[in-house]
Amino acid sequence: MKPFSYVTATDMSSVIDVATTESKYLAGGTNLVDLMRAGIETPECLVDISRLPLAGIEDLPGGGLRIGALARNTRVAADARIGDRYPVLAQAILNGASPQLRNRATVGGNLLQRTRCGYFYDRHSACNKRDRGAGCDALDGFNRMHAILGASQSCIAVHPSDMCVALAALDAQVNIAGRDPVPLADFHRLPADTPHVETVLGPGELITSVDLPAALPGYSVYLKVRDRASYAFALVSVAVLVRMEGGQAASVRIALGGVAHKPWRAYEAERLLTGTPLDDNLIHQAAEQALADARPLQHNAFKPELARRLIYRALKGAVS
Repeated sequence: MKPFSYVTATDMSSVIDVATTESKYLAGGTNLVDLMRAGIETPECLVDISRLPLAGIEDLPGGGLRIGALARNTRVAADARIGDRYPVLAQAILNGASPQLRNRATVGGNLLQRTRCGYFYDRHSACNKRDRGAGCDALDGFNRMHAILGASQSCIAVHPSDMCVALAALDAQVNIAGRDPVPLADFHRLPADTPHVETVLGPGELITSVDLPAALPGYSVYLKVRDRASYAFALVSVAVLVRMEGGQAASVRIALGGVAHKPWRAYEAERLLTGTPLDDNLIHQAAEQALADARPLQHNAFKPELARRLIYRALKGAVS
């Protein structure tokens, strides 16, 4: 591991004073420390922000909820307000990792975790995300876990978070110190030709919290398909929220995980279903629409059909 300096931030002003383009924020460390051990992340300075007052979960005027960036995943999933008003978020978190990791991992760190692409972690492989301009060995390699939507010739990795898929479906907003909030759906970037730029955060910028809008009554579910039942990243996951009124869908939100560089909102499928009775034919049409732009690779040609079936299963739950 490359030598680095270590400082502890005790308040927000001290964070601003010490943060540089060569520093990294340390909270739970469940992803960053692994990457440092592997020589993928090589910060000159670690800024420990774990003592900042950013771990609270508080009600907002109008019925929303603010979750501090340093709130541990276990605490968020166990909070009664989350379970009552945003059960899809609790489901996603509990599907996301082992209990030990959830006890340590933070909300802000979850948003910023980096891809689990094997070529990214292998320093002997070409990876544009790790070494800009090096190429992407995953394109012609074993790409079973990789993206089918929004990818580019520069990078086909997927974002690994379960929590972020639920947050995207919930229309959450990310609060960043010193600037306007950013919708979660816009927080992560698609790779294009700059896959090393993964979010809209600038150098030294810090996530302070995530805001959830007031919960609407209705049905929500998070479904995840993975290779094993415990602690595995999604082959495909889906978060669905549906509010029915008078036998028709007044509101539909669909977000997919395991298919793109970011949580993927299926906006066209949502529009197709809104104002309809959600019959079988329409649900099948919506599932097809959600994957209309899918570009599967050699080893993940199963993903579009898997995603369609997962969307269908989730939406049928709303009808029943």
